[in-house]
Amino acid sequence: MILHEYLQYDTLRFIWWALIGVLLIGFAVMDGFDLGTGMLLPFAGRTDKERRVIINSIGPVWEGNQVWLILGGGAVFAAWPPLYAVSFSGFYLAMFAILAALILRPVGFKFRSKRDSAAWRRGWDAALFIGGFVPALIFGVAIGNVLQGVPFRLSDELRITYEGTFFGLLNPFALLCGGVSVAMLVMHGAAWLQLKTSGPVADRARRYGGIAAVATLVLFALGGLWLAQGVAGYRITSEVDTLGPSNPLRKVAVAAAGAWFDNYRAHPALWAAPALGLVGAAMAFIGLRARREIFALLSSALGVTGIILSVGVSMFPFLLPSSADPRASLTVWDSSSSHLTLFIMLVVTAVFIPLIVAYTSWVYHVLWGKVDEASLDDPHTHAY
Repeated sequence: MILHEYLQYDTLRFIWWALIGVLLIGFAVMDGFDLGTGMLLPFAGRTDKERRVIINSIGPVWEGNQVWLILGGGAVFAAWPPLYAVSFSGFYLAMFAILAALILRPVGFKFRSKRDSAAWRRGWDAALFIGGFVPALIFGVAIGNVLQGVPFRLSDELRITYEGTFFGLLNPFALLCGGVSVAMLVMHGAAWLQLKTSGPVADRARRYGGIAAVATLVLFALGGLWLAQGVAGYRITSEVDTLGPSNPLRKVAVAAAGAWFDNYRAHPALWAAPALGLVGAAMAFIGLRARREIFALLSSALGVTGIILSVGVSMFPFLLPSSADPRASLTVWDSSSSHLTLFIMLVVTAVFIPLIVAYTSWVYHVLWGKVDEASLDDPHTHAY
């Protein structure tokens, strides 16, 4: 109880904003190379055995990696109910497309080798590619739309009205953000394949990964310039009550050119986030070209982390700005669950996150080593 009283409401809100960021980064880094590997499957693997090598490089770990996505969705639901409600209402079809694509992945893994038919296996290879490409693209497109503001309103009773359309989400800036997401996860997947495979598969992964790293650098820089020059950000113009009740309509917010760079101007140290994204991608390119396996994977993970951090720190304290009514925008200070709920969740998180990290680390330690064609016929070693 003493700790509960010590952690003020605004402190808990900030902690949970940071924790959501950690979970998103965890998903992008851990499951990101799974998605990237799926996108590289038709290109890095030319024969059936080569593609089996690629699939078996992620087969034992992909399910565990998806825990970060489940944790992130559950945390948003419990810590930021209005954010969950608005995003799932506005992005319903997009979320459905992501889930449908993610469902293809386990089905593809299990069914691909059930029939000795080249056409059958090519079909499931295409499904695995879709299972990587579609989520990567749509996640990026969603971030692009969040940065531009989502067209929703809140009534005085806080009822949500979403005024957008699915195809309205596919605007040029959002598609550019989708391109950043696809490129950085292909880069990350290539770094993983370089670490886990050898021979022609690793060589092709290095080649495509190098291209993806350059594309990540260019598209991320272009997105930053576009954000500075052509996309209106949002800022709060009224007094901010960080300890107040969760009611977004108690503030005044406006859209303004360059507002997403307010935090960078106020705190220059935050430029470390986009710098990390650029430097990480550049280092991943070097690591891929130099065949430095662990260096390349860690560098690509740093690049992914920096890119996601750049979005989070630029938007703070906004979680989901409204382009239809900026006053209704959801922020860290007015869209959370109760003080007690956030505290109980924090205690639970403090117990289970270390367990998840410890178990995941142990699994990767046990499964350390490369996958090669010679080991594919051993059913005790590789299942796919």
